[in-house]
Amino acid sequence: MSRQADELQSDQRYDTVKKYYGRVLRSTSDLKTDACCTSETFPSRVTEVLPLISDQIKDKYYGCGSPIPLCIEGLKILDLGCGTGRDCYVMSKLAGPDAFVYGIDMTESQIAVAKNYITEQMAVFGYSKPNVDFVFDYIENLPKHFDKESLDLVTSNCVINLTEDKEVVLQRVYEALRFGGEMYFADIYADRRVPEEISRDPILRGECLGGALYYKDFERTARKVGFADPRVVSKRIVRINNEDVAGLVGNMNFHSITYRLWKLEGLDDGCEDYGHTALYTGQIPQSPFKFQLDAGHVFYRNKPERVCGNSALMLSQTRFKNYFHVTGSFDEHFGAFEACTNAGPDTQTDRGDSGCCP
Repeated sequence: MSRQADELQSDQRYDTVKKYYGRVLRSTSDLKTDACCTSETFPSRVTEVLPLISDQIKDKYYGCGSPIPLCIEGLKILDLGCGTGRDCYVMSKLAGPDAFVYGIDMTESQIAVAKNYITEQMAVFGYSKPNVDFVFDYIENLPKHFDKESLDLVTSNCVINLTEDKEVVLQRVYEALRFGGEMYFADIYADRRVPEEISRDPILRGECLGGALYYKDFERTARKVGFADPRVVSKRIVRINNEDVAGLVGNMNFHSITYRLWKLEGLDDGCEDYGHTALYTGQIPQSPFKFQLDAGHVFYRNKPERVCGNSALMLSQTRFKNYFHVTGSFDEHFGAFEACTNAGPDTQTDRGDSGCCP
């Protein structure tokens, strides 16, 4: 296929998605699967903020997870595919008036809702000036709006699957993040490569299934652009309640997975043993007794744990560094961190109880 024909096909697919979210779907009740609905329990810090968000913003918001991490106070944040801005406004409140939250989306009707509520939501939060802004554009066009190494955190909620070139999107995010920054996001993944006839189907595309990546291909792409050690935070099986849709996908299984990707120097592509230990001090107010880095790493207050070199970097070279005592260096290598696993969604429980290191 020629480049011009490929670009035309991409534009047509984006037009289909925009129509689906801008006109076809009036609310989450119109969805034919639960792929774009958040069924997992929100953390208490989020549930406390949601009543402050306008119903108009929440009614037409579609997402498959709760990708709002801890310790975001004062950060410069971007939400990819922000829709009507629900997650942006939640993070606006949680991050505080000294932070700034951007949202970008390609659906004009949804971005219009997000923009219309800036003044009202700032008043509800008690902020004297806005700490949010919204951009109407494709997320592939991030360089038009954000300088390299200008963002602390990038989030997204069930949107990457809707993009045409996932590698370009991840590359743009990697470039825009500062070192020590993070991409924390939920999306839909398949347990095998999605056939072209499913990928082309407009309903399956809009339902977040047609554009889903095989999860191993996603992890390969993430590593290729620089996110050397993708970590699964949580996952759940996507239920398909519509018989016609179920008939189209056949034996394929889909999962909603929350990943965290770190932009850090020195990460290995696997877990290596350098003799590090990490101790959580318990000083994060929203999580005083334990801290979950990912599905395989839960740290209990004042209990030292052996960790691989990658985990040591994730805890000592990021915004979490003030909450951990990490000991050890990279002067001596003791081989592979033998207890590590690399289980994918097909072998994990729905809580995502598997990860890189114990």
